[in-house]
Amino acid sequence: MQDLASEKLTTDQSAKASPTKKPTASTFDFMVVSNRLPVDRCSSDGNDDGGDGWRRSPGGLVTALAPMMTKSDGAWVGWHGAPDETVRPFSHEGMDLVPVQLSSHEVELYYEGFSNATIWPLYHDVIAPPEFHRTWWDSYRQVNKKFADAVIRHAADRATVWVQDYQLQLVPRMLREARPDLKIGFFNHIPFPPPEIFAQLPWRREIIDGLLGADLLGFQRPSDAGNFMRSARRFLGASVKQQQVHVKGPDGEVTHIARAQAFPISIDVDQIRELAARPDIIERAKQIRKDLGDPKTILLGVDRLDYTKGIGHRLKAFEELLREGSIKVEDATLIQVASPSRERVEQYRLLREEIEGTVGHINGTYDTIQNTAVRYLHHSYPVEEMVALYLAADVMLVTALRDGMNLVAKEYVTARSDDDGALVLSEFAGAADQLKQALLINPHDIDGLKSAILRAVNLPPKEARRRMKLMRKQILDHDVDHWSAEFLAALEEKVVRDDS
Repeated sequence: MQDLASEKLTTDQSAKASPTKKPTASTFDFMVVSNRLPVDRCSSDGNDDGGDGWRRSPGGLVTALAPMMTKSDGAWVGWHGAPDETVRPFSHEGMDLVPVQLSSHEVELYYEGFSNATIWPLYHDVIAPPEFHRTWWDSYRQVNKKFADAVIRHAADRATVWVQDYQLQLVPRMLREARPDLKIGFFNHIPFPPPEIFAQLPWRREIIDGLLGADLLGFQRPSDAGNFMRSARRFLGASVKQQQVHVKGPDGEVTHIARAQAFPISIDVDQIRELAARPDIIERAKQIRKDLGDPKTILLGVDRLDYTKGIGHRLKAFEELLREGSIKVEDATLIQVASPSRERVEQYRLLREEIEGTVGHINGTYDTIQNTAVRYLHHSYPVEEMVALYLAADVMLVTALRDGMNLVAKEYVTARSDDDGALVLSEFAGAADQLKQALLINPHDIDGLKSAILRAVNLPPKEARRRMKLMRKQILDHDVDHWSAEFLAALEEKVVRDDS
């Protein structure tokens, strides 16, 4: 890895560059902007100059865009993950990275506060009550400006900028006002709520106006794009025709046209397929089954520990099946991976206590000396172990109460190269739009969820193969590279104004 101080970006240049003027040096033709940089620190030696100690983050977004960043004159803007620390721009594995510095106070108010205790629950159908605090909003605006300023300083003339997700919804408008030459895209990785829910947000007009700074707005599902356009019409009085929002300036004239479309995100298919074929991972899957006592059926849930994931509903359904004798602990085990999430936020701390209490109750009631009903794992695991779990599991349970996409469902299907296994999938996850051959459920309907689990456990092999084969074809044809290429191609399209 090479420090860019001697190459593209220098501390002096960054300090001198004006965030309101077009830059003349240290610029990039393509920029991605996200809350976090696509790297994690892997050393604890206190090194902060980007010289070493970083590794590429896992995840579909990084996988999709990293090759493009290395081939083009591109840079990634984001927070490097440590508050109250200054990190200079650096390069890692061919990617140029521009860190945004955040204080502990900003992380608390902008990220833990407005992003994850206001926007997150609001956009997930108010499953948990959102909190509205003016200090959080003020910090959200200030931090969004920090990200926008970093882009403004380093974006070349007529550069393409792709802003990612709900933490940065004000950035598109800030970019357009300072740099109207830019081509601006925005992708929302979580759901967008209907206007009736979005109306609760005191700063609803500002959020819509911020997003409408983009030329193209991408959403996971057509319903999300529709919700956004209805909110634009209702709260800003915008003219919406087809998928076009005609954005007007203070003089009432149309300044540009923002398009809103669905671009369902996917996964790195090649990586999952290659791992699923590796002999050591296949052997690890067999060992997992053996360690569990070789039950007839292994059910698997893999989630962040989040109230949107429906983990409690899943456990309730499984416990009732055990109580009724429809499933016996000697025959079936549920593995529940619940990776840590936002543990400083009170709602998440309480959720962990609730889930762990439920697991303890189930196991205390139904375990035998030889058999465990629920194997609960509050850890994050590398992708190799996750693929081994996918191979070991006969049934995948995705019972989200609301989910933008749910890539775990797609990873499970992709790993099943023998076209066996069964996927129980919430109709409220974005993946349900593509994986129509899954056993679709309403997770709030516990009886319906129980019936689907039993059907999945007893699914005839021929039907299982038919369903899995169709789902795998859909994912193989629409991987994460297809997603990014489709979005960026649409962003570059010339807009034909629809005044009909």
